[in-house]
Amino acid sequence: MENAPRKRPDRALKMESKVEVIVNTQLKQKDPKEAITIAISARALFDMEEEHELFLSEGVEEFINYQITNEAVPLKEGIVYPFIKAVQMVNNKLLARDPEEKQLFEIMLLSTHSADGGVRIINSVNYYGLEISKFCFLNGTDPSKYLHSHNVKLFLSACESSVCNALKKGIPAALMIHQQCQTAENQLKVAFDGDSVLFSDEADVVFREEGLDGVIKYEKDLEHVPIGEGPLKEFAMILGEMKKKFNQENDPICTYLVTARSGNDLGIRAIKTLREWGLKIDEAFFMAGAPKGPILAHIQPHIFFDDNAHNIKGAREYGIPSAFVPGDCV
Repeated sequence: MENAPRKRPDRALKMESKVEVIVNTQLKQKDPKEAITIAISARALFDMEEEHELFLSEGVEEFINYQITNEAVPLKEGIVYPFIKAVQMVNNKLLARDPEEKQLFEIMLLSTHSADGGVRIINSVNYYGLEISKFCFLNGTDPSKYLHSHNVKLFLSACESSVCNALKKGIPAALMIHQQCQTAENQLKVAFDGDSVLFSDEADVVFREEGLDGVIKYEKDLEHVPIGEGPLKEFAMILGEMKKKFNQENDPICTYLVTARSGNDLGIRAIKTLREWGLKIDEAFFMAGAPKGPILAHIQPHIFFDDNAHNIKGAREYGIPSAFVPGDCV
């Protein structure tokens, strides 16, 4: 560490009770009935790998000491940062279109640490000009217990147990793994895998039990029956509703389906399911089991949701911000 931890005042060494602390800044508050709330962890928004290692090796007190000592030093941008900036851009375009627009994204930042070490996080949010007004410092409490009460539509975290607990509660959630990435700035680009992400895992289950021939027959027999809903379907539908507010030339949101399904054998039911849901995806790629990394490198999404660790690894090799949706949680 470049800065040695300083000694904290005795009063600051007292353990805080496990309460939710919410800090509101002067940002205009969103309509809670209409806002689309996205909850993110501090470690997903900012690069806190060094601080997290300190927490694991030296304990909570040294971690808080370090955060207090460096309160004026902004944290570096993390993997979710470009996604949040793009979401902020969409809000601005929605308000430019209609100053009375109510269906806006609202970002809520969650930290499992206490508020005592949270000043640096708030300062960093303000430094980057991020429109975040809700901060929850939970002092070790599982964040998932608060997600329903805040009507969260998507939860992105660097903690796998928090993501699993959220998925078990029916909250769309994904694990974010730190990496360096580059993304476009003129649109919010979101890419979804199909089975076990946008759709249910029914085809994956049949494939594991009966192989490729079995799943092809299963999909053919049920071609006119919509596939079950996956954990990210609701969030995709929200993006679809927002897209309807713009004409194609000015649409600030672009959505993609990047699935391992083949188009000739397994594509028809997927397309008909999207049609039945009324969900229009801008571009759909049926990869027939081929690596997804190269096409994702061309798309350059702000976030790519997939339930397959191999696909996540392949996407990350191309610098794609990848969100792992663990299927064994639900």
